[in-house]
Amino acid sequence: MAGDSDLQQHLRGMQLEDKSWSHSCKDCRGKTTSAWTGPSKQISAAELTHSEQSNPQELGTGIIGVDMWLSLVLLLASLATQAATSREREWAQHGASIFADLTPREMRAVRDYLHSRSELGLVSARDKSLKKNSILLMELHVPRKHEALRALDRGQAKPPRQACVVIQFANQAHPNVTEYIVGPLPFPDSHQLKTFKGDRPISFESRPISSVEYEHVDAILNKIAKKVNKILHESTGFTFSNCTDRCLTFSDIAPRGLEPGERRTWIMLQKFVEGYFIHPVGFEVLINHKDLDPEKWTVEKVWYNGQYFDSVEELVEKYEMGTISKLKLPEHDEQDLYSTYIPRGHSNTHTNIHGPKLVEPQGPRYQVDGNFVEYAGWSFAYRVRSSAGLQIYDLRFNGERVAYEVSLQEAIAFYSGDTPAAMQTKYIDAGWAMGTSDYELAPGIDCPEIATFVDMYHFYDTDKPVRYKNALCIFEMTTASPLRRHFNSNFKGGYNFYGGLENHVLVIRTTSTVYNYDYIWDFLFYQNGVMESRVSATGYIHATFFTENGLNYGTRVYNYVLGNLHTHLVHYKVDLDVAGRDNSFESLELKYVNFTNPWSPKHTIKQSILHRTQYETERSAAFRFGKKFPRYLHFYNQNQKNKWGHQKGYRIQFNSHANSVLPRGWREENGIPWSRYPLAITRHKDSEATSSSIYTQNDPWEPVVSFEDYIRNNENIVNQDLVAWVTVGFLHIPHSEDIPNTATPGNAVGFFLRPFNFFNEDPSLASRSTVIVRPDKEGKPKVQRWTPEVVGHCVSDKPFFYNGTYVGV
Repeated sequence: MAGDSDLQQHLRGMQLEDKSWSHSCKDCRGKTTSAWTGPSKQISAAELTHSEQSNPQELGTGIIGVDMWLSLVLLLASLATQAATSREREWAQHGASIFADLTPREMRAVRDYLHSRSELGLVSARDKSLKKNSILLMELHVPRKHEALRALDRGQAKPPRQACVVIQFANQAHPNVTEYIVGPLPFPDSHQLKTFKGDRPISFESRPISSVEYEHVDAILNKIAKKVNKILHESTGFTFSNCTDRCLTFSDIAPRGLEPGERRTWIMLQKFVEGYFIHPVGFEVLINHKDLDPEKWTVEKVWYNGQYFDSVEELVEKYEMGTISKLKLPEHDEQDLYSTYIPRGHSNTHTNIHGPKLVEPQGPRYQVDGNFVEYAGWSFAYRVRSSAGLQIYDLRFNGERVAYEVSLQEAIAFYSGDTPAAMQTKYIDAGWAMGTSDYELAPGIDCPEIATFVDMYHFYDTDKPVRYKNALCIFEMTTASPLRRHFNSNFKGGYNFYGGLENHVLVIRTTSTVYNYDYIWDFLFYQNGVMESRVSATGYIHATFFTENGLNYGTRVYNYVLGNLHTHLVHYKVDLDVAGRDNSFESLELKYVNFTNPWSPKHTIKQSILHRTQYETERSAAFRFGKKFPRYLHFYNQNQKNKWGHQKGYRIQFNSHANSVLPRGWREENGIPWSRYPLAITRHKDSEATSSSIYTQNDPWEPVVSFEDYIRNNENIVNQDLVAWVTVGFLHIPHSEDIPNTATPGNAVGFFLRPFNFFNEDPSLASRSTVIVRPDKEGKPKVQRWTPEVVGHCVSDKPFFYNGTYVGV
């Protein structure tokens, strides 16, 4: 109608037709299922906007009154809000690329630039010599926070992209490892030294082990094997060389020594069969490989069948003399499926039909543009840092930033055991470039078939970018339980109303397979402003050769295999910006109070009241494992309040049963001081960007990055830009059900970011996935819904495909 306002047209367009709803999706065989039936109430625009103040039909009659003027005011306010929201969205999308991982083109440009600098003397990382200068790692250098915020919050120019490059200089008198910041990209023309807090030097022995060094380890093992192959064959039926289908392989243990400056590693031999991680054979050897000339490497100890020897020659001599306890494993049975995934046993589940599948009947409801993601009010940028893994930045809900950064920092698994390899195993996974272990995800298993799959590119221990196909996935799923619901009984065999809301959630996922273990990394985004960070552990257990004393350190899972007990800990950085950067932190607990009952003075009431504790310094907000831990951890903005006068806030809620792994200050524990605290709060500093490094694994005694430094100065944390450092984890005592693999149920931990008076009401009220049912006058159900009837394909029509390769590009 001519003269209609935008608001009138908008409201009328939101009216739904009066029609019955008796639908569900046709399944793959063309059958139809049904749900609630009955006449659907016509939905007025007023109901859609939660207002009873105006009638859209009256608005169209040309009668101008108070309601019309109110509507016009609301329209102007709405348009202004929409304009601001649109601008914030554009800025968020504009700035997302600040955090995007390096592209293959950028990686090659950085490589070519550094190789062109003759003073660096760089050669191929694949050069067989250890005495060389070469690039070890290349990844994005994230700009300083205030520089990024200029683009994210004001739409200003983005800071230039830069790369952080790790170079190992071994072809010189004093070998060292040096990090450089190289830029600007994509046409770099300069590099500058990158330093660590306190200007700590990087020990050359702390560098991660490279593929070339592994080749030399394999070579020395072949030399050892020539001396002991008779022993190995008689003991196990397998040999390390000249072995055809009865071969041995090896696992190396870290840290590589007992004090700074060492590089000596326990090597454990295993049967090279499917699932070799749980096939140790009772032979371990300690190799000193510190020298850059592999010809000078030495064997320092040998462990065979529970006995130590000072050399290979000593073992051979005593074995031939018959003066030691000899080992004889059972004959290897090819039909024994112990370590394989091949199904066995009776199944009560029909195998001729597929189980339930996740579907998107009308296509995805989220958007992915490069590394920028939007879904149900959420927006964020993501990256997969090569050293550490999955990270998200500029996390917003309805345009308001909740967190600047939520990022994986480190994962450790500290073991106990009776063999030398077992007692030395203290894995600190960033030292194995955990982020580069994000191998291909299988559709329908690792992620739903409908997921958006994304390739990742890494430059680690290589001469060119390596493509990891389908290494990250993004998908929306239903949790198969309501986000909220209520059945309002009339207590007479009927009901007044039923209301329920589907619980849909967006998931961004990647994995890290660090040798034997597989970590599944998830960030989940709910419609009610809740974000969850979750890690699920699976893969093979780290197993060692069984000894009677080994039962003190784990569980026997095979006739000669011990599953060793260990603790997993995972560390996250959570840079919260709740309603702005000026945040404070408090805990909320309950305490009992007694008082006289006001309506019955002869009685006393005992009940709980809310008790708040304000934390003013970093040290006071560093909570130690083993101490009482508050249940409500509240981050809030003193200057921003919701409609009801409460300070806008978010809280961190733990899903974890972690504990410390070593006494404070005991040798390797010095490298992981973050593991002392389930939660520690610090003021944001660009110089405190990470809590660990790739060097901690091989030098945990004098780490380059020490988290304890971040809280040592005990700065004020009231009304400041705060960072929460979160530790989650679990104790794993392996058991027979961990064979062949540890399963994910019960092995998932993490934390939630939950709004706490941040909104005026549950923001998921904006979701149109609500269904309300009320009985009409005749008692028949009237179904009120805001979503259309579902049509479309049930599952993807693409066949299963998996390649599993990762190659240079």
